[in-house]
Amino acid sequence: MPKRPATGPVVLATSDPRKPPLWLPRALVMATVAVFLGVFAWKALAQLGNVIFIVVISWFLSLAMEPLIRWLVARGLRRTRATGVVMSVSLLAILAVVALFGGLFVTQLIELVQSLPEYYAQFADWVATNFAVDMPEADELLINLSAHWQELAPGLIGLGSSIVGGLFTASSVLLVVYYMASAGPRLRAAICRLLAPARQREVLRLWEVSQEKVADFINSRIVLAALSTAFTFVFLTILHIPYALPLAAFTGIVSQFVPTIGTYIGGALPVAVALAVDPVKGLLTLAFIIGYQQLENLIFAPKVSARSLEINPAVSFLGVIGFGAVFGPIGAFLALPVVATIQAVSSTYVRRHDLVDDELLQEDEQALRRQRGWVDVPEDSQADPELADRAPDQP
Repeated sequence: MPKRPATGPVVLATSDPRKPPLWLPRALVMATVAVFLGVFAWKALAQLGNVIFIVVISWFLSLAMEPLIRWLVARGLRRTRATGVVMSVSLLAILAVVALFGGLFVTQLIELVQSLPEYYAQFADWVATNFAVDMPEADELLINLSAHWQELAPGLIGLGSSIVGGLFTASSVLLVVYYMASAGPRLRAAICRLLAPARQREVLRLWEVSQEKVADFINSRIVLAALSTAFTFVFLTILHIPYALPLAAFTGIVSQFVPTIGTYIGGALPVAVALAVDPVKGLLTLAFIIGYQQLENLIFAPKVSARSLEINPAVSFLGVIGFGAVFGPIGAFLALPVVATIQAVSSTYVRRHDLVDDELLQEDEQALRRQRGWVDVPEDSQADPELADRAPDQP
């Protein structure tokens, strides 16, 4: 029989504890690559911020144009031509408004600048009479201003660059809007081909809801512009300010369709015209613009937006503040349709449950019944709000 080889004790190979594990170099390389990719993606998104802005604005504008384009297509016009007609009419309307009110604004601004020395002299006399303070002459102020005009050059250059950049962005938005709106169903089909049938229905549902909410948002802006125009026209007519109707229309349109700063731009023209007529009337007009803005923010805008977009007034107010803080003026302008779209979509996917029977859910109803002297609550009052407001002896 063959002999077995002698076996001794088995010695396990142990690694040196002073050496790093074998996986550590690979982990360091992967972490370094991940950091570099993250930094690159962050910088790329920062550089592409204007592009994302153009795409988002163009998408919402194309949604706003869709009802008119569909109306023209249903009457036999090709979609590309219908898109061109809608965009051309919209641009012509905007240019007409600018031409109508721009000349008036420039004329009144020139008259106001020419009247400033006289207003300043009257103000200086009033200060000297009531407070015994001698203010410098208007000529001295002009000399000091002319001596320091060079300090305004960097700001003027920056303003010119901003205007050029704004024109480039506006032209880019118009081009993208035309392609998005003219594509229409072909664009939606191209997106849906990348998704499963169930996801396609969800995307189309989201698209339809977004289009509906954007149309409601435009309608609410039109209603608020009409209210602003009416109130401003009445006030300017009472003060006997010339051009009351065009000034009121300018204030209403600009204050509603220019985000954030539209109120100040829209109110600047009537204030300038009123100042050219009488400084006191100018101050009264300024006070009216500020007061009406508060009235609109607290009463008109929440009710109109809640009715057209079906949003709680508090939610709409907080949505405007939140989107404005994160995305700037354009975010504040688009906050309401975005919030309405999110609310409509969530109502489809968020499950609703029946309410429990608890006094905390019926406090207002019970207080109203005690105030009216009612005896008991109908069992189905919670399901039908009209029954809760009806006395027991009523049918």
